[in-house]
Amino acid sequence: MSNRTESYLVGLVGDGVMPSLTPPMHEREGDVQGLRYLYRPIDLVELGLPGKSVGELLRSARNLGFNGLNITHPCKQLVLQHLDEVTPDALRLGAVNTVVIDDGRFIGHNTDFSGFAAALSSGLPGAKLDRVVQLGAGGAGSAVAYALLTAGVRHLDLVDMDAARSAARAAELAGFFPDSTVVARTTAELPQLMPLADGLVHCTPVGMAAHPGVPLDLELLEGRHWVADIVYRPIDTELVRGARAKGCEVLDGGRMAVGQAADAFRIFTGLEPDPDRMRSHFLELVAAEEVAA
Repeated sequence: MSNRTESYLVGLVGDGVMPSLTPPMHEREGDVQGLRYLYRPIDLVELGLPGKSVGELLRSARNLGFNGLNITHPCKQLVLQHLDEVTPDALRLGAVNTVVIDDGRFIGHNTDFSGFAAALSSGLPGAKLDRVVQLGAGGAGSAVAYALLTAGVRHLDLVDMDAARSAARAAELAGFFPDSTVVARTTAELPQLMPLADGLVHCTPVGMAAHPGVPLDLELLEGRHWVADIVYRPIDTELVRGARAKGCEVLDGGRMAVGQAADAFRIFTGLEPDPDRMRSHFLELVAAEEVAA
């Protein structure tokens, strides 16, 4: 939306979204830009609603004067059937995480992929992208793989515990990016793949507070590799710490979180956010959480 409005009312729809750092990130950026900007979590668990209620929530938001909604698990695919328009990238990904309400119409975007693309270019400028290994081909992994190929990765090795899922994702992505090679791999192949790779991207839950550990043998990392993680609770995962100790250039998960929030802010308001300022605020929020825990 390019038009300036007097105030903005935005929401986040999904399961367990009350602790999300996205609302305070958006509100702080709005404050700094002199906007009246309210961002409300709409937690399906707390409301006792199923994911398929997302269409009804969209219509309610429109009736209540919301400017847009961010959409997260389990509604990113379910929301598609309720939209009037979807950007080409979001359509290819089959997932929408940002919906603008413009003149009563619902327009869907995907800032997961664009947020990771922005994170990669700002956090790892000049990273070699000839060959990359990606761990995890689920929802977030699909967006990240799409971003990597958009950024120019020539050969992507897609590793997932679910062989059928990685095979399906690899075939789909190869169709979208005929000039690149996308191959489904297994974790058993990592010792052969990592010596050939320029970088590693991690897109599984391993490393989250509830899923501690590392997603691969850290012995496979070399100082010449760059390593990107999308887990940001904690911000310094075991993978991030281990990679830094090896001398690798590292992209922590907060970069993608900020990238997708900054893109959504731009889509909702038509105004240019300051991603560095948003990252500083994000790191403050994460640090406060860690102190509280």
